[in-house]
Amino acid sequence: MGLLSLGSPLSWEETKKWADHVRKHGIQQLINIYRRLKDRHGDVLKWGDEVEYMLVVLDENNRTARLSLKGNQVLEQLEKRERESPNDPPTTWRPEYASYMIEGTPGKPYGGLMGHFNMVESNMRLRREELLSLLDRELGETAISFTVFPRLGSPAFTDPQVECNPTVNTASRSLFFPDAAINHHPRFRTLTRNIRERRGEKVCINIPVFQDKNTPKPFRETFPNGDEESRKAAKDDHIYMDCMGFGMGCSCLQMTFQACNIDEARHLYDQLAPLCPIFLALSAAAPVYRGYLADVDCRWNIIAGSVDCRTREERGLEPLKDDKFVIPKSRYDSIDCYLTPEAQKYNDIELVLDQDICQQLEDAGIDRLLARHFAHLFIRDPISLFSEKIHLNDDEESDHFENIQSTNWQSMRFKPPPPNSPIGWRVEFRPTEVQLTDFENAAYVVFIVLLTRVILSYNLNFLIPISKVDENMQEAQKRDAVRQGLFWFRKEVLPPNECCEEDPKPKPAPKSYSQCNGSCQQEEYTKMSINEIINGQAGGFQGLVSLMNSYLETVEIDVDTRCSVQQYLRLIQKRASGELMTTARWIRAFVQNHPKYKYDSVVSDEIAYDLTKVSDEITKGIRSCPELFGTLNSRTKVSLPPVVHKKLKKENPDHDILT
Repeated sequence: MGLLSLGSPLSWEETKKWADHVRKHGIQQLINIYRRLKDRHGDVLKWGDEVEYMLVVLDENNRTARLSLKGNQVLEQLEKRERESPNDPPTTWRPEYASYMIEGTPGKPYGGLMGHFNMVESNMRLRREELLSLLDRELGETAISFTVFPRLGSPAFTDPQVECNPTVNTASRSLFFPDAAINHHPRFRTLTRNIRERRGEKVCINIPVFQDKNTPKPFRETFPNGDEESRKAAKDDHIYMDCMGFGMGCSCLQMTFQACNIDEARHLYDQLAPLCPIFLALSAAAPVYRGYLADVDCRWNIIAGSVDCRTREERGLEPLKDDKFVIPKSRYDSIDCYLTPEAQKYNDIELVLDQDICQQLEDAGIDRLLARHFAHLFIRDPISLFSEKIHLNDDEESDHFENIQSTNWQSMRFKPPPPNSPIGWRVEFRPTEVQLTDFENAAYVVFIVLLTRVILSYNLNFLIPISKVDENMQEAQKRDAVRQGLFWFRKEVLPPNECCEEDPKPKPAPKSYSQCNGSCQQEEYTKMSINEIINGQAGGFQGLVSLMNSYLETVEIDVDTRCSVQQYLRLIQKRASGELMTTARWIRAFVQNHPKYKYDSVVSDEIAYDLTKVSDEITKGIRSCPELFGTLNSRTKVSLPPVVHKKLKKENPDHDILT
C-alpha cells in the first residue's frame, strides 16, 4: 500500500505545517528523477501482481466467521522466511491496512517470455500455501481472498473480539470498525487519524441497501444517544460507514508493468485507463457491507469515500477561505487526464491543478501534459509524515514525491523510476477486485498483461473522453453491471488502414494514427455491453478476445502455455457473456437462497459463516463451483480455436491436452 516509511508519525497539525515543504521538495525530487531518466531506453517488459488476503477464523461449534487480527504475527514469520531463504525467495510479503490483511507478490518480476504466463497461477498457489502453513487449522484459521468480508463492521466481527466505540477508537472515532483492526505499522493509524482531522469530521460513506421484499422501508440506521454526527451523515435506505477501514480494509488485485521507456509507459497508461471500468465490472466481488446486502457490486466508491480528506470548502459546501481549491473527487478515484499528445483531445473535464507547480515543471523541461498531471496530484496535502523523514537529500531520495504520489490512489498510476535503481518507468492497473481462487486471479492478471502486448503490437486505440470513463466507472459498480450495464467504448480500435483491409485479421499496425477531426469524434464511440466489448458483435466491434487470439497466432508459444492462456480467456469470455457468474452475483445468490435468509437484506452470522466456509472450500479445491467457473480450471482440457488446434496438434501429436 504505497510508501511504508518507518519512524515517529506526526499529528495532522504538525504535518500541516510541513505540507508546503513536502510539496516543494517532492516536486524537486520528481524533476531530478525526470532529468536523469527521461531518456532511459531499452528496459525489457517486467510485470507482477499483488494479491491481498484476509485471515479468517471459522468456529464450527458456534457457526461464526471472524476476521483474525494476527496478521502482524503471521507477516513477521513470512518475512523471516523471506530473509532466510538461501536463494531468491519465490514470494514476497508486505503489510496491508488492516490487522487481518496480508499482501503477497511474486519474489521477482515476470518477464517478456510467453511461458511466464504459465507461472502466475502456480506462484499464487505457492503464496496461498505458504500463508496457510502458518495458520492453525485446528482452530479454524484460514486465508481467503475476499474483496470484502461480509460482516465487516458488524458487532463482534474480529477474533479476538475488541471493544468498538468512538472513545476507544482514537484514530478513526468509528462506531463500527475498531482501531485494533488497523495494522500496527505506524503509517496506517496515522493515515486514518489525519484523514479524519484534515477533513474536519469523520469520513462519510453511504451506499444504497438492496431492497428485498422484507427490507424495512425506509431502511434507517440507529445510533447511540448523542451521536449527532452519524445521525446527520447517514441517509435513509443506505448502509452507513464511517472510517477508512471500510475501504482500505477491502482486498484487491493489482498489476504493474515496466515499459521500455517513458513514452511507452505514458501510452499504456492512457490506453488502459478506459479499460478500468470494464474490468471493475468483470471482477465485481463486493455486494455485502456491514452484514447487509447492498445495491452495488463493487468496492470502488466505498474506498473513495473512506479516504476522502477534503474539507467542506474543498467539497464545495462552503466558500473558499482557508483552502485553495474546490476538488471534485476524493484522492482515491478514477484518473482525471490522459498523458499522451494523441489523447489530449479527450481530456474533456476541467483539471484542478496548482499553476505554480505546473509552471515549475514546465520550466524544468517536462512537457505540459505530464506537468499538468503531476500538478494535479500535488494539489493534495501529505497526510502521513514521519519526523525522521522531513529533511532529505533531493538528489538521492524520493520520499516526499512518493508521499503525495502514493496517496493519490487512482484507477491507474504512472510510476517514475526510484532514484539509484534498476527499475524503469512503470504503470499500475488498479481497479480489479480480488477473486476467490488462484485460477480466477491468474486469469485476470494474464488477460490484462497479454492485452498490453496486443495494444503495443497492433497499436490499438481505446481512447474515449475522460468524462465517459468517469460515467463508466459509476456504471461498473451497479448491481449485475456485466449483464445489465452499457459502457462507452470505441467502435473501432484498430488503426484506420487496418480496419479497411479485406482480410480482417489484425497485423502489426503502423506507428501512428490519422487524426480524426472534431466533427467525427462523437462517432468514434458508442455504448456497448461487456459481452460485446469482450466477445464482439456480429457486424460490429470485433471484441478484445478476437484481437488477443489473432496476436497469439503470430507469436511463439509452447502448447502448455497456450492451453493455460486459453483457459483464462475462456473464463473472462464466459463471465462477460453472463454464462458464468461474477463473484458478486454468486455471493448475492448464495445469500438470497440461504434457508435462513429472511428477504430483509440482512446477512446474519450464520449466513456469513456458511458463505465463508463454502468460499474457503472453493478456494482450496474441496468444493466445485460451476456457477463461478464452470468446468474451467488450470487442469481442464480445453478446446482451442481450430487454426491453433491444428497447428499445435501437428507440432505436438502426443500431447494429452489436445486429444
